[in-house]
Amino acid sequence: MSTNRFGVRTLAVLAVAGIAVLGTPTIASAHVSAQPAEFTQGGRATFAFRVPNERDNAGTTKIEVTLPKDTPLTSVRTRPLTGWKAEVVKGKLDKPVTIAGKEVTEAFTSITWTAEPGTKIGVNEYQEFYVALGTLPEKDTLLLPTKQTYENGEVVDWSQAPGADGKEPEHPAPALKLAPKKAGDDGHGGHGTTPAASGTDTHEASAAGSDQTARYLGGAGLAVGALGLGFGVGAILRSRRKA
Repeated sequence: MSTNRFGVRTLAVLAVAGIAVLGTPTIASAHVSAQPAEFTQGGRATFAFRVPNERDNAGTTKIEVTLPKDTPLTSVRTRPLTGWKAEVVKGKLDKPVTIAGKEVTEAFTSITWTAEPGTKIGVNEYQEFYVALGTLPEKDTLLLPTKQTYENGEVVDWSQAPGADGKEPEHPAPALKLAPKKAGDDGHGGHGTTPAASGTDTHEASAAGSDQTARYLGGAGLAVGALGLGFGVGAILRSRRKA
């Protein structure tokens, strides 16, 4: 009798835990990141800077991204976001560089999003700021240092590069992983894309679809597990009644 009672309690606890997991939302990354983050060298990239608010006493009101000068970008576009003003700054380079066979003397240097009055990324919230960048440099990784400013004046500088051992630093910079261009690839397909006319990039749609699918499958698996535990509890109870 005591064994059955213990089994009932154990299964009940596990069932409740499974239901609790089902009701827990996916938590955004704990630092500013690029989503998605893999593209093709020499192509273009449309992605979002995902910015979580990490303070419980202040909201985020400004995001400033520093663009590379050693491998400058000649095309930078932002997607309109209600409640936020985007400013893209362009300036002359210290010395001309050659990109895709053309000499470039000026390039984009920064992107800044500033919250309009009444707008902020609140406590336990995150926001995504979409951009389209090109031409991507022929290097393995493109770092995009970002400063996050809170309404109380605190500034968090996400600008650190990964260590030589590959370990993630305390304040990692958002980064794009760039794969070498394959033969016959013009950089506009596969990993490198251009913004669609509708404003929704194929990478964005793909990433969103994959994320939603993963959530649905994960939720379904947990639901099945919870139901299985429920059946187990019922079976034990029925066996106790017969005894």
